Amino acid sequence: MSWNQQLVKVNNKSLILNTIKDQGPLSRADLSQRLGLTKGTVSSLVSELLHEHLCYETGPGESSGGRRPVMVSFNQTSGYSIGIDLGVNYILGIITDLNGTIIDKTTTHFQKTTYSNTVLAIKNIIRNLFLNTPDSHYGVVGIGIGIPGIINNQGRILLTPNLDWEYGNLLEEIQQEFQLPVIIENEANAGAYGEKFFGAGRNYENLIYVSAGIGIGVGMIFNNKLYKGTNGFSGEMGHMIIQTDGRECSCGSNGCWELYASEKALLEEANHILKDEQPFNLEALIELARSNKEIASLFKQVGYYLGVGINNIINTFNPEQIIIGNRLAMAKDLLDEPMKKVIKNNTLKQHQENLKITFSNLTIYSAALGVSAYATENFLKSDLARYKD
Repeated sequence: MSWNQQLVKVNNKSLILNTIKDQGPLSRADLSQRLGLTKGTVSSLVSELLHEHLCYETGPGESSGGRRPVMVSFNQTSGYSIGIDLGVNYILGIITDLNGTIIDKTTTHFQKTTYSNTVLAIKNIIRNLFLNTPDSHYGVVGIGIGIPGIINNQGRILLTPNLDWEYGNLLEEIQQEFQLPVIIENEANAGAYGEKFFGAGRNYENLIYVSAGIGIGVGMIFNNKLYKGTNGFSGEMGHMIIQTDGRECSCGSNGCWELYASEKALLEEANHILKDEQPFNLEALIELARSNKEIASLFKQVGYYLGVGINNIINTFNPEQIIIGNRLAMAKDLLDEPMKKVIKNNTLKQHQENLKITFSNLTIYSAALGVSAYATENFLKSDLARYKD
């Protein structure tokens, strides 16, 4: 088989598999008609997908006259992917089937710690997820890890302002430990990807995901594709300046957005109000806001500043949709009104037309689902490339 023939075959096989995955169950005749491929090509490639356990036959469908067609479905349980969302004070791990359904999840919380201790914690979470993975033909096919920082196109960690690490090669360490393909991505990019394929962004082509946790990151999908910039560094909008000569940031600048509109900002301001009278976290503050006017006012302030940054994003990119996710999405009811008030009063009117602003319905799972999807896609592409003459 020539190189050109090989490429055409891989592309056709990928097209068939993705169509079955997104629109199935479908008959071979349906696939031929929808994709404009010959019945012989479809039949041959579907046979390969059945042999590779990526698809299975589900019985006869409805007939339009003559024999009832055999339907083909995507075998989402032929393998599983692991997604890890590394936060500043937590590690969230999930295992999903090949369609992104969460099978198991686990979270560990910690205070600031070293790179080596974080790697040990990630490895332990992955091992525990392995133990709870159902039996399947391919087993665990890959691992994705979302990191709150600057990641280059090779998956190397270059900067994590809120973690203050001495960096090692995380990708290589995890890959050697588990002998599986590993993908490392900025967590906001991963969150945008998760929202696009599993969450609130499924029906939008141009969306921006704001990951509001201890810090703030932004992931951008334009024309249905993740935008990463020249070297993979786009989206560090938590470090855009919203206060001239403002608070000092760990990135080396002053007045950064995340110093005023993040979970970290909320916790620090709450500490001044409560004066360590009781241990608290975001969940406790959300509950306390029901009875404490000062804490409720603090959420309004954070919502205001969240709106200030989002206003700048909207005026710059004119997206169809803004999605606010990560941990602050849990405080939607407290943040929504002050945030949208700022946007309504300050964003260019033309940019507010055809714009949807929403909080994530995936809450804390956007990034983990996104990197898990990366791992799944990487597996499917590599499997399809292993063609047979």
